[in-house]
Amino acid sequence: MNSIRFDALNKLAKTKAKISDAEYSTSPQYAQNVFNDIVLQRSLNQQAYNEVSKAIFKGTKISRSLADQIAAAMKSWASSKNVTHYTHWFQPLTGATAEKHESFFDLSNTSEAIERFDGSQLVQQDPDASSFPSGGIRNTFEARGYTAWDPTSPAFIYGNTLCIPTIFVSYTGEALDYKTPLLRSTSALDKAATDIAKFFDKNTLKVLATLGWEQEYFLVDRTLATSRPDLILTGRTLMGHESSKGQQLNDHYFGSIPPRVLAFMQELEHHSLILGIPVKTRHNEVAPAQFELAPIYEEVNLSVDHNALLTDLMNKIAEKHNFTVLLHEKPFSGINGSGKHNNWSLKTNTGINLLSPGKTPMNNLQFLTFFINTIAAVMKHESLLQASIVSASNELRLGTDEAPLPIISVFIGEQLTEVLNNLEQVSKGKLSPKEKTDLKLNVIGKIPEILLDNTDRNRTSPFAFTGNKFEFRAVGSKTNCAKPMTVLNSIVAEQLIDFKKKVDLHLQNPKMKKDDAIFNELRDSIKYIRTILFEGDGYSESWIKQAKKRGLSPLTSTPDALKEYSSKKSVELFKNLNVFSKRELDARVEIDLQQYILTLQIEGRTLGDIARNHIIPTAIQYQNTLIENVKGLKEIYDSSFEMYAKEQMLLIERISGHIEQINTGVSKMIAERKKANLIEDNFDKANAYHTQVKPYFDTIRYHCDKLELLVDNSKWPLAKYRELLFSR
Repeated sequence: MNSIRFDALNKLAKTKAKISDAEYSTSPQYAQNVFNDIVLQRSLNQQAYNEVSKAIFKGTKISRSLADQIAAAMKSWASSKNVTHYTHWFQPLTGATAEKHESFFDLSNTSEAIERFDGSQLVQQDPDASSFPSGGIRNTFEARGYTAWDPTSPAFIYGNTLCIPTIFVSYTGEALDYKTPLLRSTSALDKAATDIAKFFDKNTLKVLATLGWEQEYFLVDRTLATSRPDLILTGRTLMGHESSKGQQLNDHYFGSIPPRVLAFMQELEHHSLILGIPVKTRHNEVAPAQFELAPIYEEVNLSVDHNALLTDLMNKIAEKHNFTVLLHEKPFSGINGSGKHNNWSLKTNTGINLLSPGKTPMNNLQFLTFFINTIAAVMKHESLLQASIVSASNELRLGTDEAPLPIISVFIGEQLTEVLNNLEQVSKGKLSPKEKTDLKLNVIGKIPEILLDNTDRNRTSPFAFTGNKFEFRAVGSKTNCAKPMTVLNSIVAEQLIDFKKKVDLHLQNPKMKKDDAIFNELRDSIKYIRTILFEGDGYSESWIKQAKKRGLSPLTSTPDALKEYSSKKSVELFKNLNVFSKRELDARVEIDLQQYILTLQIEGRTLGDIARNHIIPTAIQYQNTLIENVKGLKEIYDSSFEMYAKEQMLLIERISGHIEQINTGVSKMIAERKKANLIEDNFDKANAYHTQVKPYFDTIRYHCDKLELLVDNSKWPLAKYRELLFSR
């Protein structure tokens, strides 16, 4: 009997969740530990506050003297909450957050103990960058890197540390993180979208991209998880037979939340709100042991920071409740994986959602302008958008168990499709008064009405319009939202710039009205985007064939998809918008390829270790028990023993067959891995891992899972699916 596994099950049976009866009052606790605009305004004089607001709104630099004032206010506020340290909190290309804590403690020139935190310490820190991924931007011996304060994301207190959100760049100024290019992309989008929005409202001074993520995750008992080296080392189960009951009955979805899970959720929400993360929704997801958390939408940069902070918080709180959080996109075979749907929209400084229809035809024309141009941007760069969400883990999820297909298509619903059909019929050039009136009243004017009933969402669509936003459903649960949002912001910015140039060209004709010019360009765009619009079942073979005929990019492998970052079209896009230099793009591709290789390498090593050191010895042990049983039967029945030992002997034979196949598979996998490791080019190496090494994972797993069904349950060394998924 495996002691770890069964001790965990016994302990679980005696566990009673402790849920506090205290009601959390959201308003007083919200953002208690955030140095937000309210605290800033209270801490500075009006002139200084106005300067900071201007810097945040327009992106201008903050002077050293103003930085000193802010630092003093920040330290005073933090000290009042018993904070002793500060750190520049950033998001390197590891997929996790990073921090180096510094004490406020210092010594004066006369060696007296003092506390110090000034503008220079607020604005910049010099962490060792040698061990962070750089993709060749810097060598290992070149350790210098800089973190620089991002004033658009407020500082917060985490534990007893003041955390200052920052960008992370190399000594030469190149981005080594996710935040830097995201901020560049939001700046480019702001300018491009504001220029278009001014066609409709001259008071528009700024446009912000907004994001609302939906974080899916699994919760499994921590003690049970420790019996699974694959869960601990890779975040997913590399083997394990499906449970007799999975999600077939759909009884978990939106069901009553288990008490112990609810206790975890309550504490997570409490701490999230204190940190200014506006969490709002919690529920059971489709798969057993799967759950979801979603916040109120925020400006994209802040929303990305909050998601990164939340995932760190989840792990800390889960440990207190003896849970392990699984953020892997496909931790269990045969049931739903986890995504992180990115709901993206555009909002003006006047509070208008540019992807939400309004009360007037002019508002709706504005909506159609941004709606159609977003789809046109996706059409032009669908393969780049695909590249922004691929990884070794998301590769396992996409296209399976309700996850969207990796072929990028856009779902808009039948009603909006009809609107586009009518718009496409608009005559070229200047519209007659009757045409314009008919178009505004009967087509554009009715958009808000039709959208009231247009609430269906195509769950197989990777990119869907859902009423007042686009939902990018293909994003994986582990992915840093900044990665796909940087791409989406950039491609939409490029499209809007191009659209404005064409409209301005029309307007050079003094007889051409603004509305007519916009209608002309929208009509041409509708013809262009037909290729990527799809309303049907994304899983059907007919759609996959049709998508290929349309020229949409199939996902053959993560390495092949990543090549799109280096295409001429992508390089020009990012360079023109000042989001990425070619060197920065090449570096990111190298990092992603390296992560893909290392992920499969770790999984292969872990699988081989479990198979040979856990599964095979257990199977042999049980086989020996069967052999002793056969020997005993032979002693009793002598020559006729085979009649009584027939099933046992067949079982012994089947176990031997699976052991042989496992051992052979592991040997071949190791041989292919050694060959792949000799390849110098990372593209070729990653593809070798994908095509030559990875296929053995399923072969080895198949035979391990068959042994799980044959071997005595009390001897099986790993927690089983039915235990991991249903023990709460």
